[in-house]
Formats: sequence, structure tokens, C-alpha cells
Amino acid sequence: MKKVYFASDQHFGAPTPELSLPREKKFVAWLDEVKEDAEAIFLLGDLFDFWFEYKTVVPKGFVRILGKLAEIRDSGIPIYFFVGNHDLWMNDYFETELNIPVYHDNKEFTFNGKTFLIGHGDGKGPGDKGYKRMKKVFTNPFSKWLFRWLHPDVGVSLAQYLSVKNKLISGDEDVKFLGEENEWLVLYAKRKLETKHYNYFIFGHRHLPMIIPVGENSNYVNLGDWIGYFTYGVFDGENFELKKFEN
Repeated sequence: MKKVYFASDQHFGAPTPELSLPREKKFVAWLDEVKEDAEAIFLLGDLFDFWFEYKTVVPKGFVRILGKLAEIRDSGIPIYFFVGNHDLWMNDYFETELNIPVYHDNKEFTFNGKTFLIGHGDGKGPGDKGYKRMKKVFTNPFSKWLFRWLHPDVGVSLAQYLSVKNKLISGDEDVKFLGEENEWLVLYAKRKLETKHYNYFIFGHRHLPMIIPVGENSNYVNLGDWIGYFTYGVFDGENFELKKFEN
């Protein structure tokens, strides 16, 4: 089979559009490289540092990213998008404009007989309590309705500022390895294995590239990010690896 690729936590637009641009170009170069032998491409959330879809408006910018995704999808390669905590207000723009399905929770996939549970990873497991409370507020229909009444120039600017400055939203305080016994996504994976076996649990959100065994023939994978690590996952039909894109 061809290869299945996974990437997460690009946070394009942060901390400023100007500083984000080199990372955007690097990601486009990665997409150009992997499309040559990709069976499918999974984007596991926080592609943008902020995203909100008004009825007729989406955030300005990201033309290179959106154009490249459209090109790859039009060539017949499936792309799957999972919303993260920074782009959780995504609705149907990717689906209608790019023909890319959007998932708001974990989803199971099978490739070459190997089972995958895939998602962004935010709000899962026993930890992340502050964010879990905040997510309930942000995903409340009334909250989204209220935010929609802000003019986009005001709403997007405010959200971008909070996205960078608020540690609870940005997750900067959590970007350190907590130890296997305290990594809440490791604990989440082990709990899921009590009821069903998966070969791989693939998540983002933690910004730390790691592969940790969680059971017999089962591994938890965190993809890292495209801010400091530039890491991605690749499954060749038999084995899963984390790699760094050097370009």
C-alpha cells in the first residue's frame, strides 16, 4: 500500500501572520513531498491558531495552505480534518469548498488490518480540567451565536489576541513531558483498551512528539507540532514512524 501521513498543531497565524509565513511555506513543501506516495493525509487539528466561520466570512489569509489542500484533494487523495481547541468553531467550509470531511471527535480507521483511533486529543483523559470547563463554554451554541454578532474585524482580532496570550487556550503551560504515569492521553488510551483493542492511538494537542507503548501491540502516538519540532507521522502499511521534516 501507499503511505498514510499524519500532522498536527501547525497554529498558522501565530504569533503574527508575518512570523507564521515561513512555517506555512514549509508545510506546503511537506504537502508537496508526501502527495507523491500518500494513500491519505490526516490533519489532527489546530491547523490555524484561530478559525471561526461566520455565515459568509472566514478568517483572512492562509491562501497557500488552502490552495495546496484543494490541489491535493482534487487529485483524488483523501484528506481528513479533525478540529482542535484552536479551530473548534470550524463548520462546513472545508467540506463544501475543499471536499475535506471535518470531525469534531475521535474516529476509528483501519489500514492494512491495523486499527487506529484518531483525534486531536483535547479534553480527553483525567486531566486538562481547566480546558474542559472552557471548552463547554466555547462549544455552547449560545456562545457561538453571541460571538457571531461581533464584527469580524473585532471578533477575529480579539480571538487571535486571546489565543496567543491566554495560557489555558494556548496550552503553553502543558508543553512538557509529565511522565508516562501522568500523561493523560496515555491514561485515556489505556482505559480505551479495556473495552476495545487499537494498534495505534494517534493524537496531537500536546505538542510533544512521542510514541509510548500502552498495551500488547498497541501504541500511543503524539505527533508533536509545526512550531518547534516540525514532526509528522507516517504509516507504511506495517510500521508507524515519527519523522522530522527538514526541507
